[in-house]
Amino acid sequence: MTKISKKKKFNQKLRNQKKTYTIQSAIKILKTMKSANFVESVDAAFHLNINPKKSEQNIRGSILLPHGTGKKIKIGVFATGKNVEIAKKYGADFVGMEDLASIIKKQTIIFDLIIASPETMEIVGKLGPILGPKGIMPNPKFGTVTENIKQSIQEARQGKVNYRNDKNGVIHSNFGKINFSEIHLYENFLTLYNNIKQSKPNQLKGFLYKKISVSTTMSPGISINCLTL
Repeated sequence: MTKISKKKKFNQKLRNQKKTYTIQSAIKILKTMKSANFVESVDAAFHLNINPKKSEQNIRGSILLPHGTGKKIKIGVFATGKNVEIAKKYGADFVGMEDLASIIKKQTIIFDLIIASPETMEIVGKLGPILGPKGIMPNPKFGTVTENIKQSIQEARQGKVNYRNDKNGVIHSNFGKINFSEIHLYENFLTLYNNIKQSKPNQLKGFLYKKISVSTTMSPGISINCLTL
């Protein structure tokens, strides 16, 4: 039998597993939990009332959180011509073409985001089996296939979040760090919640959210009462 650490026991006792909370109360509880020896991310899991097997019901989108995510991300950019210098100037960690593709294949550098100008997609498209499962395949809907490389990099650095549901109809997304203030975490969550809600498929009748829970990187999840949002 796996032994439960004192820290885990302490954190589990702070919330009632059978109870749902307002998002404000849940954030307060998360901030009183014993954390790891690093600044943990705060994440949300949105369980949606969709059928992910129907393409028209799948949800994806992006939103710039008002207070960012607090996460330092590594950005790779596929670009040619003047966009190469633009990408370097505005903070891309690596800019290239075949050389960048090789790095991704060998996983020499692990990227959090890949941006591509349209003319590079012939090369980028071949990386779909690698980038797709990681959720970082460039996509026009996310603003990561774009002529405006500068804007895409700047938004990513400022805290733009891309989201999409998985095969179980759940959207997992980060909305800050545990050292953010309660109000900043609340405002980030509400921005993300409302943006996903606005993406509700026209074919879907009734409610969108079945269940929502929030947690930190290492903490147990706290269920949110959707009726209070």
